[in-house]
Amino acid sequence: MRIHLLAVGQKMPAWVEAGYVEYAGRLPRECELRLVEIAAGRRTKNADVARILKDEGERTLAAVPKGAHVVALDVRGREHTTETLAQRLAAWLADGRDVALLVGGPEGLDAACTAAAGETWSLSRLTFPHPLVRIVVAESLYRAWSLLNHHPYHRA
Repeated sequence: MRIHLLAVGQKMPAWVEAGYVEYAGRLPRECELRLVEIAAGRRTKNADVARILKDEGERTLAAVPKGAHVVALDVRGREHTTETLAQRLAAWLADGRDVALLVGGPEGLDAACTAAAGETWSLSRLTFPHPLVRIVVAESLYRAWSLLNHHPYHRA
């Protein structure tokens, strides 16, 4: 199974790239994390944000691998503890399909992305800058995998 992190935004700062690579690289082949960057719409002073969001949503959904289980990251989604995320990861692994995690840009995800998702996941009730979400997702998945595999990284 592959986990595809479909995230709006390109050309992230070096610290974002380094943080993401650190944790994504720790995951084994059985749940490889693959980042797919979706071009963000150009936001100007008088930009039509609704149109930009719709266009980003269309490009995000077009990047979802065929047959993948879609999970939208959304503040209104289900919050997980490390233990419940580990249970979700175990279920995704058992299912055998690829998983596509959808991360929106500064305004979040288009409603079409949330509607296409089989489940929604909230990292927190806090709002995170969308570049930081890449690192938090990668670390959370690695921690969940560690728990499932009795690896010492997770010490709860």
